[in-house]
Amino acid sequence: MKAVVKRLGQVAYEPTFQAMQDFTAARTPETPDELWIVEHPPVYTLGQAGKPEHILADIGIPVVKIDRGGQVTYHGPGQVVIYLLLDLTRLKIKVRELVIAIEQGVIDFMAAHGVVAERRAGAPGVYVGDAKIAALGLKIKNGCSYHGLSLNVDM
Repeated sequence: MKAVVKRLGQVAYEPTFQAMQDFTAARTPETPDELWIVEHPPVYTLGQAGKPEHILADIGIPVVKIDRGGQVTYHGPGQVVIYLLLDLTRLKIKVRELVIAIEQGVIDFMAAHGVVAERRAGAPGVYVGDAKIAALGLKIKNGCSYHGLSLNVDM
């Protein structure tokens, strides 16, 4: 079964988060996987390990508590976000394998554009030198993923 790719443009974070949860809750074994490609207006998301004090200064950017792993992630213009709405059971892939595949995909994409990128042990995401160029955060519910990858393109 082929994944459906949806290019949604710039969309607000909170309704997109709710739509991911709704999509995942309504899935059946026959529901095709989807990739949602978006950009968000400025927002900080607080993952399950995130605390409000992790945001060092209030600069007027909304903060949204969410259900993915991790701490704080900034989303904003110039960043491509790809939400991975995948049935891992059907794909016969484990979470760690998915994380490695996503990271490797970013590393390969960057290499194709002449940029050396790498993963770091114990730190999900992809780095160029000391800078994190891609953040990764997933939620798995009933064997299906949502949330995904943010790639800093032109921040």
